[in-house]
Amino acid sequence: MAFASGEAPAANAATRTYYIAADEVAWDYAPSGINQITGEPFGEMENVFVQQGPRRIGRVYLKALYREYTDATFATLKPRPPQWAHLGTLGPLIRAEVGDTIRVVFTNNTRFATSFHVHGLFYEKDSEGAPYSDGTSGSDKADDAVAPGGRHTYTYQVPERAGPGPNDPSSIVWVYHSHVDETADTNAGLIGPIIVSRRGSANADGTPTDVDREFITLFTVFDENASPYLQTNIDTYTGRPKTVKPDDEDFQESNLMHSINGYVYGNLPLLTTNQGQRVRWYLIGMGTEVDLHTPHWHGNTVLEDGHQRDVVELLPASLKVADMVPDNPGTWLYHCHVNDHIDAGMLARFQVTP
Repeated sequence: MAFASGEAPAANAATRTYYIAADEVAWDYAPSGINQITGEPFGEMENVFVQQGPRRIGRVYLKALYREYTDATFATLKPRPPQWAHLGTLGPLIRAEVGDTIRVVFTNNTRFATSFHVHGLFYEKDSEGAPYSDGTSGSDKADDAVAPGGRHTYTYQVPERAGPGPNDPSSIVWVYHSHVDETADTNAGLIGPIIVSRRGSANADGTPTDVDREFITLFTVFDENASPYLQTNIDTYTGRPKTVKPDDEDFQESNLMHSINGYVYGNLPLLTTNQGQRVRWYLIGMGTEVDLHTPHWHGNTVLEDGHQRDVVELLPASLKVADMVPDNPGTWLYHCHVNDHIDAGMLARFQVTP
């Protein structure tokens, strides 16, 4: 694969290989069993979304999630480091520095065709991961949809145009997701992050040299009604599956999971940093017309696009980077400021220690 636009990779450029599978996982949106924002058991409002019943799925759904393995045997899951426990449903973090090459050895362990499609990076037709009438055939179509049990290796280059621009900080975020049936695939959970650092601004492991702590948060309303696992979840988790009416409005409302990284009502693991650290927040939006989000930090502010803010606008498939040097110790709310999303549980907390 030739490098993009005639650019030559730097002498110290790396080829970074990731072994990633689409796996079926029973996901709990509220694993603590309580509202962590109030510290109380779930009440009537919360139970609209999290209470299991004869005709309600509750807070656990079968989902398809990207997960990283240690090698090409796909026999051993790669442990997720504690500082990234908050990624939740997000797939493994892919890192690169401008000039690098990324290889994703992808295996599909689900019951439906999936793929691996990236935003921002340079790819040729054999690594696009999206089926449509594009005039290609043969090996250039093999990437479009990986059948259950199938495997494909995707290759991406990271040219300058995939890295931070003149007004960006030293690293930016892109996203990857399955694109066979994009609506169904992403609602199933097949989404993950890519962080690209400016050339010469990354450590050997790809982390930006001028940042002490990084957080990645996906704000989205997972519509479990649009998931390919809807009937499976009805059969598995409702008390009387044969009485469930999938087109019932109340049932459909109960399956709209207003989440941050797949967690609701403060169940996202506490995001912890220290006063005075250089903290970078990568924000990802995804979803439909209801996915108009406004992430808000209590108690501290961020620098985003050259502006000091405590709220950032986030649209579907939009990507933002915000830098914070926290000066106010405490445990603080971090949530979407859309009223309906607050009520439905799109809330988390972050902690600044002295």
